[in-house]
Amino acid sequence: MAQTRKGHKQEQRKNSRAYKIFKIVGFVALAIFLIGGGAFGYFLSKMAQVTSSAQQDLERGDRSDLRLEAVNPSKDNISVLFLGVDDRSASLRGRTDAMILATFNKNDNSIKMLSIPRDSRVEIIGRGMYDKINHAHAFGGVDMAIDTVENLLDIPVDYFVKLNFDAFMEIIDELGGVEVDVPFSFTEMNSRDQKGAITINEGLQTLNGEDALAYVRMRKSDPRGDIGRGERQQQVIKAIIEKTARMSSITKYDNLLDSIEKHLAMNFTFQNLIALHSYGRSINNIETLQFEGENSRISGIFYYSLKEESVSEISMILKEHLEID
Repeated sequence: MAQTRKGHKQEQRKNSRAYKIFKIVGFVALAIFLIGGGAFGYFLSKMAQVTSSAQQDLERGDRSDLRLEAVNPSKDNISVLFLGVDDRSASLRGRTDAMILATFNKNDNSIKMLSIPRDSRVEIIGRGMYDKINHAHAFGGVDMAIDTVENLLDIPVDYFVKLNFDAFMEIIDELGGVEVDVPFSFTEMNSRDQKGAITINEGLQTLNGEDALAYVRMRKSDPRGDIGRGERQQQVIKAIIEKTARMSSITKYDNLLDSIEKHLAMNFTFQNLIALHSYGRSINNIETLQFEGENSRISGIFYYSLKEESVSEISMILKEHLEID
């Protein structure tokens, strides 16, 4: 296993409107396509094409500053930062209104997922200031976002994937909707920002793309705010994984890959993704994590202030899962 670089100091690292949604779920589905079943061989060339067009290298190179050597998903435990950006174009710029860090353990084929609230007040590495974590990507792209998450949790971020919300809706619709157990009824704006256009009722519901977008973007009607939204985002991730893993239609796989090709950026290679095949057994072995914190206002600006003990606890959990010192 690759090891962390002990004693590394974080400060030595490289120096519109928000669409308030969870836009990154699509790549989890992509990973399952690569993991999944009978149509795998048919789509090798298609997947290679998507991977090649989505490739984006990091300024740091292929190794986290917290690693002594680069990791390989075929033999190492890895971490992946999923980013959702508030951008409808292919440029994939702007704020990240959704951030989920996932760790993958090769030995037991398990996955842990941490939702990072968009308003979390953290040190933005490379800016010398504290701000909302969703601003890191807007300030310095993926590299600054990764540096900031690594500094927060003191663990390496090995890979990243980012998407916009057009792909999210297209994927849900291509799947024929996803089934979720809605905790309470509410109304929300649609993708064209028309207020009250979407109503979602309490109970077991099958959500289409627009409905799912409203489900994961809503925050103000949730008494738990960003924490509640984070749980709903994780709920939809699981629903997508389960639905995709059951898919048998070759046509649907092909359409899904076409949908996300122009909305995706990542530093995975095709070979890296193929190595994720073993995690197909992890569909029912995904643990979700949440930070504890409290709402606060500093100089009139709203933040979600993370509890230090919660950050430390989750950092230790993820380090143990990655099996690093």
